[in-house]
Amino acid sequence: MKNNLQSSVLVAMDMGAHSFRAMAAEFTDNGLLRVLGVEESSQKSCVDHGVIDNTGDAGFMINQILKLLGNRIRVNNIHSTFLCAGGRTVKVVPVCASRDQVRKRPITSTLLDDMEKECKDKIEKKYPEVQVLDLVPYFYKLDGVEQDDAPTIGQEAMLVESHFMAFVGRREYGERIKGSFDRSTVQMERSYARPDALLNALASDQDMQQGCAILDLGAQTSTISVFKGTQYLDVQVVPLGGYDITEAITNRLGIPMVYAEHLKCNYGFARPDVVQTNQRYMVKGVNGQQVPITTCQLAGEISKKLDEIIAPLIETLNKYANRIKVLYVTGGGAMLQGIIEYVQQHTTVSVEYGSHAPWLVANTSDLYYMPRYSSLVGTLMLGAAYRAKHPPKPYKKNKPLIDKFTETTLQIFTTSELVDNHENTIIQEDNDKK
Repeated sequence: MKNNLQSSVLVAMDMGAHSFRAMAAEFTDNGLLRVLGVEESSQKSCVDHGVIDNTGDAGFMINQILKLLGNRIRVNNIHSTFLCAGGRTVKVVPVCASRDQVRKRPITSTLLDDMEKECKDKIEKKYPEVQVLDLVPYFYKLDGVEQDDAPTIGQEAMLVESHFMAFVGRREYGERIKGSFDRSTVQMERSYARPDALLNALASDQDMQQGCAILDLGAQTSTISVFKGTQYLDVQVVPLGGYDITEAITNRLGIPMVYAEHLKCNYGFARPDVVQTNQRYMVKGVNGQQVPITTCQLAGEISKKLDEIIAPLIETLNKYANRIKVLYVTGGGAMLQGIIEYVQQHTTVSVEYGSHAPWLVANTSDLYYMPRYSSLVGTLMLGAAYRAKHPPKPYKKNKPLIDKFTETTLQIFTTSELVDNHENTIIQEDNDKK
């Protein structure tokens, strides 16, 4: 799954609820990733729980963020990107196709492509309300014998069976993605399901064989995917994430969202019992009055909301506890202090931070090791494997359906420019406490 990566510049994009992110990179001869640049929007995304709510705004943001990325890596125009797709509507459905060649004949790429298309058509015919976002092969059979890897082109067989896990979403989801790119000047070369992208970025071949799970704590959705060998055992999505934690802090403590987010990210803990110093802070409340908030109080509110988010995901995980060895935690929520200890107390599976570091070349900037970029790294890996089999076609992008967004004001900044201007003026340590 992770070999035969070609050395060429690739671009990946993740259209999340918190922001749009894009990464440009190339693969070295030894299969490592050299990151050329990253851009990220600070503008609130037009994605709600994984569903694009305004394709015009989304098309505009695609153009803007890739233009900035092109400027950063000194490429005049980025014409195509691989997309990381996820959200609350994403489900996994098994599907298979077979071909009886009557006698032993060489397997061709056309044969395998036709079988993959048949699987896609089967799903969308059986479930007209959904659209296939990604097809992940999990095993093949040749003449009734299960294969460890995909068939080699030219290998001979009479009966060929292809078994896939199909990542599907509501048709509206796929149509809005397409509509967004139609309203941009960029082609979507291929989309990949976020669970599969994260698996490729975070799990080693040994992890896959022994069984592993990935807990992705996003802004508005959280997902657990369980994998063993070449098969997804389960994928569970809940429509809750870091944003809901921030909202709970706001509602319970009576402070604006911007201050609640700052407190959560800088002073928050997943468990009150791991707080070493119960520091008190003075925060301007929604009524303009100063509100005293302690570290333990903050951790208590975070923990309560985490219980709601994590419970159904851990329930899914524990069904497979005897079949897997490790759970990796990733996403923006992985930055919360004490999150590993919090999750570990709810399962017997070993819990660790997920890291895509093994796939980055030496001397890579510390910025690119952050969990929020794992999905982009995985998407680039999948995109490289795709490019090796499907060289990009000449750019032929039509004029966008909507090419004027003068009424839309979207502020796009580089990652290095994301500065909280309230940090020094709103939240202060209370040094006068007894």
